[in-house]
Amino acid sequence: MRFVLLPLLCWLTLAAVAAPAKPDSLYRQLDEAIAHSADYVAVKERAIAALRRRLRDAGNDADRYVLSRQMYDEYMPYLNDSAVVWIQQCIVLAERVGRRQDAAECRALLALQCSNTGMFDEAQAVLGEIREADLDSVALGRYYEACRHVFGELAFYSRVEPMRQQYAEKRDHYARLMMATLPEGSDARFVERERQLLEGGRLKESMGVNDEWLRSVERGSHRYALTALYRYLEYKAVGDTVQMMCWIAESALADVRNAVMNQGSMWEIANQLMLQGDNDRAYRYVSFASDCAARFGSRVRYWQLSPLLTAIDRNYQAQNERTSRKLRLLLGVMSVLALLVVVSLFYVNRQRKKLADARDKLHLSNDRLSTLNAQLSQSNSQLSIINYQLSEASKVKEEYIGRFLRLCSLYIDKMDQMRKRMNKMLKNRDFEELARMARSVEMKDRELDELYGNFDTAFLHLFPHFVEDFNALLKPEERIELPEGGHLNTSIRIFALIRLGIDDSSKIAEFLHYSVNTIYNYRARVKNGALTDRENFEQRVREIGMPK
Repeated sequence: MRFVLLPLLCWLTLAAVAAPAKPDSLYRQLDEAIAHSADYVAVKERAIAALRRRLRDAGNDADRYVLSRQMYDEYMPYLNDSAVVWIQQCIVLAERVGRRQDAAECRALLALQCSNTGMFDEAQAVLGEIREADLDSVALGRYYEACRHVFGELAFYSRVEPMRQQYAEKRDHYARLMMATLPEGSDARFVERERQLLEGGRLKESMGVNDEWLRSVERGSHRYALTALYRYLEYKAVGDTVQMMCWIAESALADVRNAVMNQGSMWEIANQLMLQGDNDRAYRYVSFASDCAARFGSRVRYWQLSPLLTAIDRNYQAQNERTSRKLRLLLGVMSVLALLVVVSLFYVNRQRKKLADARDKLHLSNDRLSTLNAQLSQSNSQLSIINYQLSEASKVKEEYIGRFLRLCSLYIDKMDQMRKRMNKMLKNRDFEELARMARSVEMKDRELDELYGNFDTAFLHLFPHFVEDFNALLKPEERIELPEGGHLNTSIRIFALIRLGIDDSSKIAEFLHYSVNTIYNYRARVKNGALTDRENFEQRVREIGMPK
């Protein structure tokens, strides 16, 4: 009767501690965490980079030892090779500053790291370098922990029964020494207590130890992942599928969020999902675990993952076979349907030919209409251009007629002022000043400057972007920079007159008071700097400001 009630009592005790969430919710959280795993890795890398900077600034070996131990702690679940390098660095620094106990403790940690990744020979070789008699209680406890772990792993993976038994005895021997040496509350003590209780079938006591352990760790931490893994093992032992999947998912989630690459929980949840028939999710998780194992550098994980990948592959093959049978059945049904479709197609084809004839006639009509529309559109475009040119010509005419009338009035006033001035000079018999004034060209130059200034102002008012558009037609090194004040230079004025329709060099020379040869040289030099062919350069100048 006692044996009948024991599993029931254990199940009731376990059920008293609720899982953090339902499995489906945790799976979604885990999927999201895997999708953002690169972000968690980036956080880990930033923490490592900060430690590197502190280590670079450390002033003595004692400080470097402390920081190197922190670097090992960061790398220990993340990158095995780097963890080994840093714990070896700790050994060197500890021996250099005379901290022999710390050096021995680091050797024990190195052995632990080696055995965690399947390097059992290397782990035993490192442990062989440690003398128990030289160790204090802290270093001795760590040494016993490493020995227990090494021989425990060898006992688990050995397939030779006498050797497995021998390794198990050594594991138990060092476990007893470890339990008597390590302080209360250490993770290694909790792991060993739960292992012994689980193997002894004392699940209620094991859960009590796990409750105590859970209270001592921060939820979501790397230590929490290990604690949740053991709670999963307890629920698995009593066959509570829902609770065990909740806790293994919690463990895997904590590992992913802490950028842990040595992932045992992810392998375990993939295995359970595969057994429950969820092959797709199992494959995603085991693939992620495989990528993490490759990054971490653990042979042990590869040993665990290979059979699981094989099993998932077999499940996929069986699923494919079932799918193939269904497809063959559907193929028979589809063959019958295809026959019906052929008959329907024959009928539809006859109707389609009739519709095609009508559609061809409609296409002919549409093509003719499209041609007429294109011709009409072209005529409209040409008409728009002509209208714009007429409008522009009218605008130019109005602008220049107004300016011409104003200039005529100004020149009449100036001539009258000159007449009055000359009359005054004659009355005063100031013949020398009158002769000097007649010989001077200053007034002519001033009037020309005013004429050109008025021309520049009127032209830029009509074509405000002419200079930018004109430079766009030239090579970059040939483009013209105008002087300050907004006046055009000779080159721009020549082509401004061409834009206004005055392209005869003699007329341009007459307006600008240059020789015809000079005007020709200006035009040739500017056209030589054209961005495209120089033959059409002046035509493109005439099109500046016109609609495209």
